[in-house]
Amino acid sequence: MTIEETRRDARRSTGVVRPDEEQPLGNIGTRVREGVGGWLRSPALDFYGLLVIGTLLISVGLVMVLSSTAVLNISRGDSGYSGLLRQGTFAAMGLVLLVVTACLPPSFYRKAAWPLLGLGIALQSLVHTPLGVAVDGNRNWISVGGQTLQPSEFLKLALAVWLGALLATKRPLLHKPFHLIVPLLPGVLVSLGLVILGHDLGTTLVMAMLVAAAVWVAGVPRRWFMAAGIAGLAGVIALTITSSNRMSRIENWMHGTCEGDSCYQAEQGLMGLAEGGWWGVGLGESRQKWGRLPAAEDDYIFAIIGEELGLIGTLGVLALFTVLALIMFRMITRIDDHFMQITVAGISAWLLGQAFVNMMVVTGLMPVIGVPLPFISSGGSALLASMTALGLLLSFARREPGAPEAISARMGSVRRSISVLPAPRDTAAEDRPKRAKRAKKPKPATKRKPAKKPKPARRTKRAQRSTRPSSSRRTR
Repeated sequence: MTIEETRRDARRSTGVVRPDEEQPLGNIGTRVREGVGGWLRSPALDFYGLLVIGTLLISVGLVMVLSSTAVLNISRGDSGYSGLLRQGTFAAMGLVLLVVTACLPPSFYRKAAWPLLGLGIALQSLVHTPLGVAVDGNRNWISVGGQTLQPSEFLKLALAVWLGALLATKRPLLHKPFHLIVPLLPGVLVSLGLVILGHDLGTTLVMAMLVAAAVWVAGVPRRWFMAAGIAGLAGVIALTITSSNRMSRIENWMHGTCEGDSCYQAEQGLMGLAEGGWWGVGLGESRQKWGRLPAAEDDYIFAIIGEELGLIGTLGVLALFTVLALIMFRMITRIDDHFMQITVAGISAWLLGQAFVNMMVVTGLMPVIGVPLPFISSGGSALLASMTALGLLLSFARREPGAPEAISARMGSVRRSISVLPAPRDTAAEDRPKRAKRAKKPKPATKRKPAKKPKPARRTKRAQRSTRPSSSRRTR
């Protein structure tokens, strides 16, 4: 090796052994950007994102239901954990529904769209029978065996699936009025009409947002979309004007002047948010839940979150729903099936629209409308329907381009990482006794075979004749 090659090797080894003085750990920024970029480009991002966000929202809901119901349950002589046990039971039932719906293929839902809508309409029709129960003027529940059920929550999911199947089939014909109206308009009017007959305007508005999102993603011409929007707005205005209760809520919200205790709930909700400040009074330390705020565990649980966890807690919940919105928007842009696209659009409008309406009502940005906060508010029907919708989204996310391969590869690596392998055998230790035994036994001496004597060379007849004495010679 020459002197020049020796110096070159020395420079290489020095650059490897001694770290860079300016960046001793390397270019961390570039590595982080590459890692985050690869994660965002992963085909399985929507699937795992839905799992994480859904788990966080349900966990926050269970904790806040426990916090908001413990005091009143103890005052009634019940266990302070009875609210958590009830909501946890519904969460366990919802988990079973989530797993089942996530395992079923999207083709199953497309085939079952009409039966699902029929079942949802049938359940909603029971509200107007003797099984129906009215709460605060809204007749939107049924009582079966001492348990109350809100059929409109399941009707939302059935309507989203039905709109996805119908509009995907009729998508090439949506520019024709007849195919746009039949059977879309009758199905939507029957579904929303059964809810509005129970005087539940909040649920009707959420379902109208669901229909609008599905129709928009399906590609309905804008002129028909605008006409339907104007007609729907006129209907909402008519329903509001004809109801003294709704008009009083709007006047209270616009002018801030309340008669009697008509603004009591809204004022107590704002007071809870104000008392929370930046960091909150502490988990479980709310004062509004001591009977001062009506529906503290239901429609106004966001106020309890703001009081106990402060602005940071409310922004955290808002961030979770924002990430959920981004995931569902990514699913709509990545999925190449029209049925799944339209269904995801309807479900996203339902869950996200209802969540932001609830937050705006609690913060005073909208008049009081009785809609729960998805995944968080107390209520079995809302939680079961929301978790079933989440399972449906997981089923669709598993069918995104490249997602099955990425998910199966990840599951395979997880199985390999958690599998228990046997300890490696010490072959060297096992061979030592055998080698020792072999060394003790003397090797038997090998007998050498005697060397074979060389055979005498055969003489030819001519040679024998030359050596034989000639008797024919005679002396004279």
